[in-house]
Amino acid sequence: MDIAILWVFIPTFLFVSITPGMCMTLALGLGMSIGYKRTLWMMLGEVLGVALVAISAVLGIAAIMIKMPALFMGFKIVGAAYLSYLGIQMWRSKGKMAISESNIASSGASNYALAAQGFITAIANPKGWAFMISLLPPFISPHFPVAPQLLILVSIIMFSEFICMSVYASGGKGLRMMLANSDNVKLMNRIAGSLMIGVGVWLFFT
Repeated sequence: MDIAILWVFIPTFLFVSITPGMCMTLALGLGMSIGYKRTLWMMLGEVLGVALVAISAVLGIAAIMIKMPALFMGFKIVGAAYLSYLGIQMWRSKGKMAISESNIASSGASNYALAAQGFITAIANPKGWAFMISLLPPFISPHFPVAPQLLILVSIIMFSEFICMSVYASGGKGLRMMLANSDNVKLMNRIAGSLMIGVGVWLFFT
């Protein structure tokens, strides 16, 4: 796999992960209500769900890439355009938290229920599917075997999601107060949005 591609993929996905979406704000709420150790169960379910979404997205597009290279190039262009669109939408975000208190599990939930909540949150998010389908396939090179590339990218995604959720789950009241300020959320969204636009432009011309 091309190392230059990884140097583009890692910071882009890391900044997108750290923005306060559904899973990150769920980790924040659970971290404050039931503690970091128990929140790890939700985080386990979430990273497995994200991995499933990522693998499904790549395998579906990989079949197209192998059988119809010209169509894959067209999909790559569409994906680049969609990433740019998502970046613009993040720039236009009003800076609201992505999940309400009513969506956060109670302190009496079992470990299995917490893991299931994280898993379902990851796979039931249509924006997550759209993002994986648009972002991941363009980073898969037709010049290398798909399986090793998929393993590397999914490992990076799972590690990035875990680190970012750990930051949220252990951040406590200080992080919640920071995210309560819409200007701070807007700034995070705009940084991630700028990276996504940049990656979209880069993918379009490569």
